[in-house]
Amino acid sequence: MALTDAGEVEATLRAVLADVLGLDPARVARFDESTELFGALPEFDSLAVAGLLTELEERLGILIEDHEVDAEMMASFGSLLTFARAKTLR
Repeated sequence: MALTDAGEVEATLRAVLADVLGLDPARVARFDESTELFGALPEFDSLAVAGLLTELEERLGILIEDHEVDAEMMASFGSLLTFARAKTLR
């Protein structure tokens, strides 16, 4: 079931980050477009990437291809949100 609203996609991304990385939801709620993620959050390491991507696929109803995944896409909350919205809101 794909989401159709940009706000729903953002709320889902925030929930996935909190759940998969074990972050406090209040902390994740304060993330803005420039909040650095991969490489900046100790919880968001290479081992967490697979779990995060799998959970995004499941909750957003999307398929993320291997060639679409790179460090730039996961560098900040804004870049990850832009990716998730582009995949979901087609």
